[in-house]
Amino acid sequence: MLIFLTLYFLVWFGLLLVATLLFGRQIVPVPPLPQPWPRVSILIAARNEAAAITRCLGAIRAVHYPPELVEVLLGDDSSTDNTAAQAAAAMQGYGGSFRVVPITDTLGLAQGKANVLAHLARAATTEYFCITDADIAVPPTWLSGLLAHAGPGIGSVTGLTLVTGPRLFHRLQGLDWLMSLGLVQVVTDLGRPVTAMGNNMLVTRAAYEATGGYEALPFSVTEDFELFQAILRCGYGYRNLFRAEVLAESLPMYTWGGLLHQRRRWLRGVEQLPWWLQLCLALYGSFHLLLLGLGVVAGWPVALGVWAAKLAVQGWLAAKCFRQVGRRPPLELLPLFELYTLTLTLGIGLFRLLPLRFEWKGRQYR
Repeated sequence: MLIFLTLYFLVWFGLLLVATLLFGRQIVPVPPLPQPWPRVSILIAARNEAAAITRCLGAIRAVHYPPELVEVLLGDDSSTDNTAAQAAAAMQGYGGSFRVVPITDTLGLAQGKANVLAHLARAATTEYFCITDADIAVPPTWLSGLLAHAGPGIGSVTGLTLVTGPRLFHRLQGLDWLMSLGLVQVVTDLGRPVTAMGNNMLVTRAAYEATGGYEALPFSVTEDFELFQAILRCGYGYRNLFRAEVLAESLPMYTWGGLLHQRRRWLRGVEQLPWWLQLCLALYGSFHLLLLGLGVVAGWPVALGVWAAKLAVQGWLAAKCFRQVGRRPPLELLPLFELYTLTLTLGIGLFRLLPLRFEWKGRQYR
């Protein structure tokens, strides 16, 4: 047993140390923007987002890109609040094009958010679709940052998102998310495309239409992952950016229940990843369980030493991730982050094993 535990922790620390060393080593210079600057369509799927949509659209209005080259399309997905009215008020006087598109029917196989985006893609009049969510605030450099990397043969460009908020629970989500995206970036830099993020993503019209669009893709609650995989199958390239100019800020989940529903939805995408990557994720997530076993077999001083080493290596990774995008790393949160991670892992495990429905935007899925 002790030999098994020793091998496990050697592999665990070895993988994390290698990932931390590799992170940020492939910094690609920013290419020039296409000339002349192209027209772009910003696609936003919204369902009952009256509380968040003003913040989202205010950030879009502040983007440093000629507004006459921008069309903003908001898909109102049968909202029961005043999302459409709030959006119209927020965009009053906008120098670009803005339109609320009511979603009243279903296109092909698309459901939920995928169906909204299918409608918006049909309504768009440009060659570039920049997709974000109603709970996201994009940076002023968002459009130029994405477009600069949308060169010949590239079908999708993925930006970066950081969860922000004033409470401790919100900040722990931010630490969790940015470190996770750092590990995703390492794998991507090694030539292994993992996923895209539908709240901060550019897709070219050519790549989107080559897939048949969301109406032709199998339904998935992780619609961004489904589209990304389809774009790769069509032979298009991709770019995954870990850069400050494409760093958007996401509103947090405000309750544990909401966070678990969100992560259970994301787990559908994880279940479609290559087996070797799922194995790495299982190895990474089983740390605390095997640390408990190490304490029983080798003694608690040894287990505490291993736990302290974990804090040190994760702190190094967190520092590199946050500094890469010009943010202060919240290293003081690392001890509490352990409790957060353990609670979240156990909660997701229950969601995965029990025949429970999970809810997203007022709709339920299995």
